[in-house]
Parts: sequence; C-alpha cells; structure tokens
Amino acid sequence: MPSDGRSSSKAGSPSASRLQRAWLRRGPLACLLWPLSLLYAALFAVRGWLYRLGWLRTERVPVPVIVVGNVIAGGAGKTPVVMAVVQHLQARGLTVGVVSRGYGRRTDDCREVLGDSDPQDVGDEPALIHHATKAPVFVARKRIDAARALLASHPATQVVVSDDGLQHLALGRDIEICVFDDRGIGNGWRLPAGPLREAWPRPCDLVLHSGARPAFAGGYTATRALAYDALTGGGQRVPLATLAGRPLVALAAIARPEAFFDMLRARGLMLAETIALPDHFDFGSWQRPAATERTIVCTEKDAVKVWRKAPDALAVPLHFAPSPEFFTALDAKLSSLDGYQAA
Repeated sequence: MPSDGRSSSKAGSPSASRLQRAWLRRGPLACLLWPLSLLYAALFAVRGWLYRLGWLRTERVPVPVIVVGNVIAGGAGKTPVVMAVVQHLQARGLTVGVVSRGYGRRTDDCREVLGDSDPQDVGDEPALIHHATKAPVFVARKRIDAARALLASHPATQVVVSDDGLQHLALGRDIEICVFDDRGIGNGWRLPAGPLREAWPRPCDLVLHSGARPAFAGGYTATRALAYDALTGGGQRVPLATLAGRPLVALAAIARPEAFFDMLRARGLMLAETIALPDHFDFGSWQRPAATERTIVCTEKDAVKVWRKAPDALAVPLHFAPSPEFFTALDAKLSSLDGYQAA
C-alpha cells in the first residue's frame, strides 16, 4: 500500500463518504433524500406519542440515571464524555455504574463487561469504558435490562450512566447530556437527508461540544488532545517522542479516522501507512500489514481488539476534558434530584 494509503471498507467507502459530505449542506443528494426524511420523522413522532400515551412503557430504576448521547448520526464523541463523567463522579466519591447496548457485538444477551471480556462479545466502547474507569459496565439490547442487572450485581451503585440512549425512551432518565462535535447539526435535516436522528433543538439538560470548534453557540466546551504517551498491551507507557522519525502504521476503526491520523501527524509522527476501517470493526478478518517491522499505532478504543491480532501495537489515548463549568452544572443538577444522596 502506498504511503498514507487508506484501506477501502464498506463503511469507509466513497459512497459512505459522499453521504457524510451531503449531510453538511442541502445539496442535490440531500434534496433527493428529503422525502424519505419526512417518513423517518413521522415514524419517530408516532413512537414518541406511543410513549406519551403509555402504550409503550418508560421504566425507571431507584437511582439517578444520566444519559449521554447525541442527536447526530456518525459519532459525536460521546464515549469520551461518558468516561469523563464517570471519572468525575468517582472522584467525588460516588459509586457509578454504566449501561450500554454494546453496539456491534456478536452477542445479544445481557452480561457484565469484565477485564477479560472479548470486545466482540460486549462491544468495543463498553470494553474501553470498563478498562479506563474500572466501573461496572453491563450491556443488553434493552438498556433497562442492563440497568436492572447492574443494580442487582452491584447494589451499592449510586448513579447509573447510560452510554448513548437519548432515543431509547424505555429507560427513564434524570439528566440528559447531548454531545455535538464540530459538525454541529450538519444541514439540519433528519435522516437520511441529513445527520439528525431527531429534530434539534430538543429539550435536554446539558449540551457539550466535544470538538475544537463548536458549530453553534450555547452549551459547554471541552478540550481534547492525544496523550503524550502511547500504551502497550501490558500497560507500559511509550513516549510518542521516541516514535518520531520512524515509519508508522496508523490504524483507526472510528467514525472519523482522519481526525485521529491528523492528530498523530500534528504530534510530529510519520505515518507511512494509514488504515481506515468501519466504526466498530470487529477485526476478525483483519490481517496485520505485510510491513511487519513497522510499529502499529491505533486508538485506545481499537486497541482492545487489535492487541488480539498484534500484541505489540501501541494505543494512543485521547485526553478529553470538559470545562469545569460543565461539571459544576452537572453536579448542581444531580444534587437537585429528589431522593439523591451525595457521597
């Protein structure tokens, strides 16, 4: 593969990239898909009415639930927000648990994410969240089932954080955090003519911009940057500075792989080859590049899978830090909840 080449894949295909670009403006392709977006919006509205009428049930658990999600398709950086929220609450002395659907996993049951869980069985993001926070994490097709299982196994849990689920109305929630990246709301249209899963603005408790350049005013901001050290599979730290000047293979199976590659280049690393794979790629069919002497660097999310095929690969964590004002607002909303007991 040539220098800085990119692998072709289903989700990383030119057609997928074309659709992502179409979602940024109201051009010919978006206009062509607009009638379908009306149907999508109508079905979404009917589903909301069914919940409001009680024909579909919203169920609650006996501890506060914080949902971290987004209204834009394609990933907006919610997993780093989940980890930041969990670590903040843990620092306050609270016992926190996490629930998730475990998108992309090959199983369909309700189970706890353990240290030796195969990411293909629990999902790469839940595996990363557990690895980074050490909080109990449960995955289930229905997040309410995951929340019940979490509280049954860990009854001391004081707060449940839901990884995604703004649109999963079956799980009652006390605080909603809506995350946006630099795309904002794109062209402002609903799927498939635009990136919106639901109309914006919509009621929520906190808005957090995860990117470097918020696309619209309002809400809180965060800083994000690559760590200065990469991690081995055994947990050892390798300074990125020691990799400068070496031809590297950069790999990413995330919503926007180029963002990761650009951050590596900004740190002065030489990427001889870049491999962009579909988000949540399972790596079951992935083969290590022929140039085996080159060091592989990947995202921390991908590492939990890559290390099974390339144990010497290096994971580069992302340091994500919401503003102090965001956490102050979150703490205030949590403290105001009826029946909430602080640590």
